[in-house]
Amino acid sequence: MKWKLPPEIKIYEALSAVADNRIEVRGNDAMVHSARSDAPYQVHYNPDRQEIMSNDKGAFWQRYVGYPAIAFLLKSGVIQYDQIYAAALSGLNWKEIKSQFGEDYERTAEHVHELLRQKGISIDGFAMEIDKIAVQIEKLDLSMYGAPAKPPAGY
Repeated sequence: MKWKLPPEIKIYEALSAVADNRIEVRGNDAMVHSARSDAPYQVHYNPDRQEIMSNDKGAFWQRYVGYPAIAFLLKSGVIQYDQIYAAALSGLNWKEIKSQFGEDYERTAEHVHELLRQKGISIDGFAMEIDKIAVQIEKLDLSMYGAPAKPPAGY
């Protein structure tokens, strides 16, 4: 079964996780810690078959490639990215942002864009980078690696 493409905000979160060194890669597996450092998400990848699995909410409930899987693909070099944009997303308090905007991804993105502007980041350049990453995810044509796993307790 193929994964759906993620909402763009999940690419933002993945870049942030990489920039904050919240991912531990061990071969084709990884542990990705949330911004609030609760129990980590697990990621498993089979590069030969382009299969990936992550036990995050988006993967389990919505069947899209979640931010932990994207973070793994970024960190392991499967997906290329500009570190300038990842660094600009470093230190964001995703728990606070999510509680402020809930599942309204458009308002969340607008808020993050304002934070990036304050750091002197071109939003046009950032949007082009997000598009480049999204195209790479799409080209991977990822399948599910086993059955979707429930997120860790407390998420």
